[in-house]
Amino acid sequence: MHERESQLSHGSTDAGQPLDQPHPDEVAASMRGGFQPTSPFPHTYEAPSPRPDGGREVTTGPVPGDPAIGRWQHRLEDGRVQCDLCPRGCKLRDGQRGFCFVRSNHNGVIMLDTYGRSSGFALDPVEKKPLNHWHPGTAILSFGTAGCNSGCRFCQNWDISRSRIWDTYAVDAQPDDIVYAAKGCGASSVAFTYNDSIVFAEYAIDTAHACRDHGIGTVAVTAGYMSACARPEFYRYMDAANIDLKGFTEDFYWHDTGTHLADVLATIDYAVNGTDTWVELTTLLIPGHNDDDGTLHAECAWLREHCGRDVPLHFSAFHPDYRMRDVPPTPKERLLHARRIALQEGLHYVYTGNVSDRDGGTTYCPSCGARLIERDWYDITGYRLTADGTCPDCGAIIPGVWDEHPGTLGGMHVPVDIRRYTGR
Repeated sequence: MHERESQLSHGSTDAGQPLDQPHPDEVAASMRGGFQPTSPFPHTYEAPSPRPDGGREVTTGPVPGDPAIGRWQHRLEDGRVQCDLCPRGCKLRDGQRGFCFVRSNHNGVIMLDTYGRSSGFALDPVEKKPLNHWHPGTAILSFGTAGCNSGCRFCQNWDISRSRIWDTYAVDAQPDDIVYAAKGCGASSVAFTYNDSIVFAEYAIDTAHACRDHGIGTVAVTAGYMSACARPEFYRYMDAANIDLKGFTEDFYWHDTGTHLADVLATIDYAVNGTDTWVELTTLLIPGHNDDDGTLHAECAWLREHCGRDVPLHFSAFHPDYRMRDVPPTPKERLLHARRIALQEGLHYVYTGNVSDRDGGTTYCPSCGARLIERDWYDITGYRLTADGTCPDCGAIIPGVWDEHPGTLGGMHVPVDIRRYTGR
């Protein structure tokens, strides 16, 4: 999933007027060659009323204390309300939705319209997030909602991230329901994933808080495109995160994701150096777009200097999808080459994903080269770490969050009917 200097990033966007950044659905219908900053598409939209799913109408005022009230917003002098969750800073009049399509102005208050609404739940191996240094092999209850604040032309989960709320709405599930479900299905943690966890931050934070009260771990999967003011509360409740570093040039970020590199790097820097969250990073390699040697060297050098050598980096294979169906899949050799570059730049833990590559799935000791965790896709076939997370051969400490024995879920993906755990 994983996936920012112009007015869009550091200024705010006026609703109902020509914008620097069009909505991705309108872009997709009008062109194939990337985002064009001069496009006149409106940034916000009148919400239909009533909604097909029978849920909250955009004209219904918020109830005081409603957890769906957006936590990052402020009122402007002209009566609009600005959403401060991400760098877009959408300025919304009553009844308008932001770029993500899941935050709207309800009688002067921005609300998260997907609070308590899921696009589906499943048990996954934690390696699928991907996280290779955090409770290996364990089962994680994964879910998402709808919408996204990025506009990636290559989105691998576009049916969820680009959907309208009612297209993917499955069933209500409040934070306590999710805790109960995790316990009931044997998951030791919960992942906010499938679409970017940032767009449903209030829902994710409340769920994470409930999980922490019951000893259940929490994982955010995100592209990292969020405002500085939202980072502290969000990451305070996340035990681990996988953040997409989608590329390493502003041109790629703007034209292929509609966001900005600098904002993502700031989030990565904050999460790695300013929180207790365990962080791993993912770069989806897209042939001809973000995979040239110079860019890869620059990315890995930046990570080494700003995040250290021990933050795991995953290079993942692209498959043609959404608005990049004309781009070929990433050759396996290109992933192996990127991994070699990262190791040459001094990164200690570099993995490959979406391809069969046992070497690229193995955790090696950077001190003596011993094989510590061997993987075949998501199956752990060898585990030699000591209980305190050290190499048994040389005693080197391997950064991560480890268990004495790995979990045994393997590569299974098990759908979970959350309705079994709601309405108690």
